[in-house]
Formats: sequence, structure tokens, C-alpha cells
Amino acid sequence: MKYIWLDADPGHDDATAILLAVHCPDIKLLGVSTVHGNADAQCTESNAARCLYAYGAPRDVHVYPGATKPLIRPARHDPEIHGIDGLGGVEGLPPPNSAAVLARLGAKGEAVRAVEGIARAIMADRSRKITIVSTGPMTNIALFVSVYPDLLDSVEEFVFMGGGVGMGNRSAVAEFNILCDPEAAQIVLDVPVRKVMIPLNVTHTAIMTRDWHHKLLAPGSIPSDTLPTPTTNLRHMLSTLINFFAESYKSTFGFLDGPPLHDALTIAYVCQPDMFSCKRHRVDIELSGTHTSGETVVDIWDYRSCDDTWGASGKNCLVAESLQVDKFFSLFLDCVDRCDAVSPLNS
Repeated sequence: MKYIWLDADPGHDDATAILLAVHCPDIKLLGVSTVHGNADAQCTESNAARCLYAYGAPRDVHVYPGATKPLIRPARHDPEIHGIDGLGGVEGLPPPNSAAVLARLGAKGEAVRAVEGIARAIMADRSRKITIVSTGPMTNIALFVSVYPDLLDSVEEFVFMGGGVGMGNRSAVAEFNILCDPEAAQIVLDVPVRKVMIPLNVTHTAIMTRDWHHKLLAPGSIPSDTLPTPTTNLRHMLSTLINFFAESYKSTFGFLDGPPLHDALTIAYVCQPDMFSCKRHRVDIELSGTHTSGETVVDIWDYRSCDDTWGASGKNCLVAESLQVDKFFSLFLDCVDRCDAVSPLNS
């Protein structure tokens, strides 16, 4: 069993990561913390709670609100891709102020913040190791490792979606999650714990094509030129999520075959790491470049002299290089099947 904590900024693809975190076999989700990023922190908090409800997550899994802005820089959001509230165009989720959603916020009525939530999850059972997964800017994670260095021996690894090897998506060379808070990303990369980076180079291969969308809507049906009617309310909701994200990626980036499910790959890695090929490198963040701020500098030619540690002087990161795409989507659709059986949206 893998115990995970998910830090996210939902976000359409974060919503798919939450689904996998709840329903992947042999994974126990301990909590979800939220951060500024795709939308403002209030929206990402309520979006995470809406998703936990929709996916029928265990009632002891709650949302813990985190940083509302980066460590140093002004906050930035991405309404062009995700809409104003972070889940633009999504139909079928309960409203943020509904009782079912509010019940997912905090633990036992307490206003517990992200850093404290992570610490409590670790201290609840020091005999187990947990994996901390990040699918947004890493502000909360940087604060946690700075405030609780004594708890790092209980962290098995940090797995994050972010960065790119020689490419960006919200600047010429910077990926959005890293660009939002590059200083936080560097702090996490310097921590002496194993890190796994899932970059754009890999996430851009995980495309929700029309054929996969067809299987999502109507399992077992034969793909055709026309998408079928969704067989459940959950599948309708997920389809509206995919459709909005697809249109955003088509108009902004020219993706014609469908949108990439970036963030879901982090959970897929924790669940089935053998579907990825990875190589260990030194990774640093460009913090001051006029044109390159937020770039993930991956030392693929080993120019920097490094030791064997995972920290500030070592090869600090496993960088994913490729993905078995069919295996990933089979896992994704299997999780949708599991979710279908318990989702209150289908009641």
C-alpha cells in the first residue's frame, strides 16, 4: 500500500489526478492540500472539495487550504486554459457552497492549513512512509520542508508534475507550475529526499484522443465518428471537463487530437512506476534570467559535479522520459469504472 498526500490547484487535469488518487488500487489518499495556481486559492480549495465529493472519496479525506500566493512573486492564474474558477465548462459538480462540499473542508470542523495537514498525516503513524505528490506550484511543499525538516525521514519521495526538458508552456522555456513559484520549486529540489519530475515532454504524450474519450463515455462500445451519450452522470461530468480542456488546448497551443492529462500522470507513476522510463539528473530552476525565469535546467550531459545524494549537492531528481500511453489510459478508465460504482453523482 502506498500512502500519498496530494497538493493541487484544480484545474481540469488536477481533477483527473484527484480521481486517480481516490481510486487507484493499492493507494491510500491521506489528504488534499490546495494552492494558488490555475485559479485563486479560494477556487482551488472548493474545486478540490467538489471533486472529493463527486468521486465518492472516503469521508476522512479532507481538503486543507494552503498558500494564496508564491513565496516572493505576485500570484498568477490561468483563466485562458481553465476558466475563471479553475473548472470552466464542467457540468454536474455540486456548487461550492453546498453542504456536501463544505463537509470536505478541513478536519472535524477545524481550519487546518496545508502545512499542518501534511505534518499531522505524517505524525499520525511514523512507522509508514508517505509520498507527497504535487500537481501545482510547490509553495505549500516548500513551506512544509522548511518548517518540518524533522519529518522528512517519513517522506518516501516527492513526485511532481512540472517543468520541461528544453521546453515550456507559459513562457518560451518555463512550465506553468514552476513559473508560478520558481523559488519554491528550487527549495524542494534541494531537499535530501528522492524526487520524481513528470515534465511536459512526457505529459504531452498522454493525449485524451477521441477514441479514449469514446471509451470514457460508453465502456465497451465501438468507436465511431460521433461521441456516444454518456452512460452515467459521472461520465458526463468528466466529458464536459475533457471538452473544455480540449478547446483550451486547441485554441491556445494548437493541440488538435485532444488535451493532455498532465497531472494524472503523477498518481499513475506512484501506482505503476513501471509504465514510465526515467533517468536521474541534476535539476535546478532558473531564478533570475531575463528570458528564462522558471526554466527547469536539466543537466543531461552531467556538466555539474554531483554526489550520490538527492539534495543540494547531488543528482536530485528522477526525470521521466517516456510513458506507455495505452497502459496509462487503461489505468485511468479502470479508475473511472471504480468511481462509477460509488459516485454520488450517479445516485
